[in-house]
Amino acid sequence: MFSDELNNIDWDETTQKIYSTTDNDVRRALSKAHCNVDDFMAMLSPAAEPYLETMARLSRKYTQERFGNTISMFIPLYITNSCTNSCIYCGFHRENPMARTILTLSQIEDEYKAIKKLAPFENILLVTGENPAKAGVPYIADAVELAKKYFSNIKIEVMPLSAEDYTLLTKHGLNGVICFQETYNRKNYNIYHPRGMKSRFEWRVNAFDRMGQAEVHSIGMGALIGLEKEWRTDMTMMAYHLRYLQKHYWRTKYSVNIPRMRPAQNEGFQPNCIMTDKQLAQATFAMRIFDHDVDISYSTREPAYIRDNMCTLGVTTMSAESHVNPGGYHTYPQALEQFSVNDERTAKVIDKRLRELGREPVWKDWDASFDHLKQAV
Repeated sequence: MFSDELNNIDWDETTQKIYSTTDNDVRRALSKAHCNVDDFMAMLSPAAEPYLETMARLSRKYTQERFGNTISMFIPLYITNSCTNSCIYCGFHRENPMARTILTLSQIEDEYKAIKKLAPFENILLVTGENPAKAGVPYIADAVELAKKYFSNIKIEVMPLSAEDYTLLTKHGLNGVICFQETYNRKNYNIYHPRGMKSRFEWRVNAFDRMGQAEVHSIGMGALIGLEKEWRTDMTMMAYHLRYLQKHYWRTKYSVNIPRMRPAQNEGFQPNCIMTDKQLAQATFAMRIFDHDVDISYSTREPAYIRDNMCTLGVTTMSAESHVNPGGYHTYPQALEQFSVNDERTAKVIDKRLRELGREPVWKDWDASFDHLKQAV
């Protein structure tokens, strides 16, 4: 399990190594066709800041070679905000005196129909709070099964599950799982996650192994930028994690997210660091140069101008017209959101803008379709 490998990677030593990076280290990393985690640290470091234009060119080059001009589009659907965790930064935490909603299957289907009217979405991400007693695997399986009528690619972002449960969901039509580790700093993890299932660090970080064991087609990962003071160290740990997963579960497709913390109603948490737009760009370039094949996803957490600029320089997947409250597309449009979105443009406006920038928005998951075609042959 990855938690065993993580025990051998010291957080403070990694931080020190990043900040001791020299100009020669950066130049060496940028000269390599294939980079290791040490190279990734160099490109993330403050020493790499003078090389951002070089990194941008390399990132554009590798993205173009692997993905062409395509941007894969998806939409999230929150089907419940019921949660038993006490994450101090999240609007859904259980102490927050808010109305809790668990959509019925009929309401979920109404949401599916409303989404299809916005744009030709084929990629949907089903999101829940963590309440296995009231919205557990059977509930998620029903939602996935129903989604097959409307979408060709179905992913979930829910509580970590067992390998058996992930396997069960794939039989219902699940294509992928996204899970934010939030932070890889074991020492501070329970400060942010004091109670609930999410307080179990090993269970969460090893969920990715269980996804791989279940042969989930696509696995998405991310660290929440703002929890830890040293965002560079968290991203380095994610790079270690990515390489580990690729080695052990090589048939799986991977994506990475770099979510910057957004305000959430009644949570009151102040980020421990603020990643600037320039630093977000640096992190994105570093990830693309480190791994030419990984999907890099930007959600509507980010402002329109950032998403527009980065879609030509490394980002390959985007959400559009997102509502981050249960039933936000049809049933409960004014319900409390998990956090505030930044890019509020409609899917059609985003599609038009991407095409103006020379991108080709893809509303269908071509990889999944190709896999199905191979199986049929």
